[in-house]
Amino acid sequence: MLSKSQAKLFFLGGTVFFLIIFLALTVDTLVNGVPKHTHSDQITDQVKLGRRLWDANNCMGCHTIMGEGAYYAPDLTKVYERRGPKYIKTVLNFPGGWQLHGRRMVQYNFTEQEKDGIVAFFKWVGNVDLNGFPPKPSLQSEQK
Repeated sequence: MLSKSQAKLFFLGGTVFFLIIFLALTVDTLVNGVPKHTHSDQITDQVKLGRRLWDANNCMGCHTIMGEGAYYAPDLTKVYERRGPKYIKTVLNFPGGWQLHGRRMVQYNFTEQEKDGIVAFFKWVGNVDLNGFPPKPSLQSEQK
C-alpha cells in the first residue's frame, strides 16, 4: 500500500509524465503531420475563393466533404478525381438546376472565376491525405 504522500507523488509524477508526452505529440502533429497531410502550401487564392463560396452557399447543408456535412446530396471529397473540372463547372450553372435521381441542385450563376475557385477547392480537398477516406467502392459482385 502507498502512503498518502507516496500516492500524491505517484499521481503528480504520472500527470506530469503524460502531460509531457501529450505536448510532444501535439507539437509533432502541428510541425510534421498537418502540413504534410493537408498540403497547406498548395492553398492558393483560388482555393480560398472556392472555400468561401462553399461556405457562403451552404453547400454543406446538402453535401458531405471529408466526412462532414449532410447526406442529401453526394459526397464531394473526391469529386475532382472522379468527375473532373469540366463536369463540376457544368453542374454548377446547369439551366434549371442539376437534377439527378430525383434530387435537384440549385442553379447557381457563378462567374468563370468563381467556378475556377470551386474547382481548385475540390482539387485541393481531393489531395488531402485522409488515410483512405472515403473508401473506394468495391466493383466486384458479392458471391456466396
